[in-house]
Amino acid sequence: MHNSQGSASLASRVIRGITLDQSNIRDKKRFQVPFGFYIIMAAQFFSALADNALLIAAIAALREMHAPAEYEPLLKTFFTVSYVVLAAFVGAFADSMPKWRVMFISNLIKIVGCSMMFFGANPLLAYGVVGLGAAAYSPAKYGILTEFLPHRLLVVANGWIEGLTVGAIILGVVIGGTLIKPDIAMTLLAFDFPLIDTGVNTVGEMAISVVAVLYILAAIFNLYVPDTGVDHKPLKKNPFYLVHEFGHCLSLLWRDRLGQISLAVTTLFWGAASTLQFIVIKWSEVALHLDLSKSSMLQGVVAVGVASGAVFAAKFITLRKSVRVIPLGIAMGLIVLIMNFVGSIWLAVPLLILIGGLSGFFVVPMNALLQHRGHILMGAGHSIAVQNFNENLSILMMTGIYYLMIKIDMSIYWVVTLFGLFVSGIMYLIRQRHIANQLAQDDVQHLDDSSNHCL
Repeated sequence: MHNSQGSASLASRVIRGITLDQSNIRDKKRFQVPFGFYIIMAAQFFSALADNALLIAAIAALREMHAPAEYEPLLKTFFTVSYVVLAAFVGAFADSMPKWRVMFISNLIKIVGCSMMFFGANPLLAYGVVGLGAAAYSPAKYGILTEFLPHRLLVVANGWIEGLTVGAIILGVVIGGTLIKPDIAMTLLAFDFPLIDTGVNTVGEMAISVVAVLYILAAIFNLYVPDTGVDHKPLKKNPFYLVHEFGHCLSLLWRDRLGQISLAVTTLFWGAASTLQFIVIKWSEVALHLDLSKSSMLQGVVAVGVASGAVFAAKFITLRKSVRVIPLGIAMGLIVLIMNFVGSIWLAVPLLILIGGLSGFFVVPMNALLQHRGHILMGAGHSIAVQNFNENLSILMMTGIYYLMIKIDMSIYWVVTLFGLFVSGIMYLIRQRHIANQLAQDDVQHLDDSSNHCL
């Protein structure tokens, strides 16, 4: 009798050949990631921090040159053109070697662009070289997530990377805005290293030097990014083959029912987000009477909202629930219209946080869904390259339209109105397309619905 009870007790503590304690440890580890994940996040943070600080420094440089106002959105155009032109090649490049090496090489290219600006090259051209590095960096930084983590952790991992990226935007524009403040700039320029002539004599040179240090920090972290052990495809030398392969991947993702929805949402979001950066600067100067240093801080306010939305999405939204956030995109576009009625910074701050919060909450799950579908259909690097092509083509088009609006001297209030209605209208059409897809076949039911998001 004693032995049978002991056997029953032992059986109750054994689940499919492992003990209950081992099962608990296994389940806990299912939702944990190794330390290398945080190295990846640190590398991404410092690289994005430098990108955004350099943008403010580049705007200041254009204004010092008395360049036309419409040149400022062209900075984003020069930065993103590499994403579109080189889309067929950077994905294959990212998949041809360990991701840490791709990230390191890309950061070196960014340092070259930063150095060009320091030595007097046109800010548009120099920022374009930085964009070349960023185009090569992006497939690696996102692609390594799908290699390093299971699918069930993609939403929370994207919450981390988007949250840190947005944090880098906040701190980057704050650093950039602070460095160009005359009193702070003069204080920093007055500091000299003993027995060393740094060659830093102007506000612009000082700001760019600080940014260069951030890029160097990112490159150091790149060296410690773990090798995931995934097999790499040799880089094809025939450019026509790469273009054909990219075209096939592009078509494949747009034909996929879930891929096309997530790709449409993220494409619209990044085009809108990049345009909103310049709209906020112009709007704050007209409606709130702020200078560049202070108006750049409001970009950080939007980013605070995006970071908050990203955190909540990572905590509460599973991969299966990701498509439910689409209506928030419609709401965000309509709420943007309220900017036309705001004339006080005390009203502007909570409004911009709300706009950013809605943006972060709906883009993080969509981004995770897109990476999941892309990784299954074609591999990490190619998938991210297709995503970057579409998103940055959207950036080029939307910032180009904004450039034309500013060139013809359209009122910023009309710009805000058209922007908000456009975003809401496109998001409504995407939602209708998703409903039609679901009526034809329910693909959402096959997605992972794990609710534990603990890292």
